[in-house]
Amino acid sequence: METLAEWGCLDRQDDVRLCVSELATNAVLHGVPPGREFCLSLIGDGSSIRVEVRDSGSGWPRVPESGPEQLGGRGLSIVMALADGFGVTPHQPGKTVWAVFRTLPAPVPAARAGDAWTAAR
Repeated sequence: METLAEWGCLDRQDDVRLCVSELATNAVLHGVPPGREFCLSLIGDGSSIRVEVRDSGSGWPRVPESGPEQLGGRGLSIVMALADGFGVTPHQPGKTVWAVFRTLPAPVPAARAGDAWTAAR
């Protein structure tokens, strides 16, 4: 996730990466009608990362009860366990499934020899 590294959000990379994978997979398997696509957005504000996956399908996300013998059906449970917030926003057509991750403030990079800077006077 180059974007998170560029934003300096290193503390939640694994959580965000796994949840992006789960939400995008769910969109492909359950949310996107044939011949259509989905949209993935990452939004960072310095204190949190918001993952949004929008599709145009009519289905609604649900967490199925899955037993230990089942191979699938745990994706949304994983997202809800890792994220600090989770929800669905309806659209016409479709919906946006989102997850929010609180992050540590990005460290201010140290000045390096030869770096130029300007100051307002």
